Amino acid sequence: MKISVLTDGIFKNNPVMKQVLGLCPTLAVTTSAINGIAMGLATMGVLMGSNVVVSLVKNIIPPKVRIPAFIVIIASFVTVIDLMMNAYLHDLHKLLGLFIPLIVVNCIVLGRAESFASKNNVFYSLLDGIGSGIGFTLTLFVLGSVREIMGNGTLFGIHLFGPHYSPSILMILPPGAFMVLGFLMAINNFVEERKRIKAGDQL
Repeated sequence: MKISVLTDGIFKNNPVMKQVLGLCPTLAVTTSAINGIAMGLATMGVLMGSNVVVSLVKNIIPPKVRIPAFIVIIASFVTVIDLMMNAYLHDLHKLLGLFIPLIVVNCIVLGRAESFASKNNVFYSLLDGIGSGIGFTLTLFVLGSVREIMGNGTLFGIHLFGPHYSPSILMILPPGAFMVLGFLMAINNFVEERKRIKAGDQL
């Protein structure tokens, strides 16, 4: 049970690949691998903190103000993450810009608070936040890596193909984000379908 809670958000219910949530930051900030990792880790920090607090206070929040209370909790953690990144990772904070404060309205965070943390204990809620955060971070990392390699010929700023490489500018523009994400979802669905067919054949 503990492992399944942790891995559910990474594979079976990946926030982007399966639930198609959080597409705004997914498409906007993944022009490079480092941007994807930073955005994913910031979101994971908020997920972990908000899930734990929501699980702790779920029984004392009146039902009528449940959602506003969750948003206040989430906003508190987003403010902490935003200030810490501005203080210790200022250049990266400038690159991500408005998308750090916008974690407050990220459907992934509020969705996990409402659907999981408000119904489970603190430990499982923490595991759920970690799992969903890892799944989100991995997706952003892969998307950002593909776009950076194809769009700039680099990975983490390191040139991979030499001076004669002709990068595809399309990949670092918004249409490129949609194209790469679409291909990644198609590959993911193909692999899942093959697994399902293989499991059916074994039965």
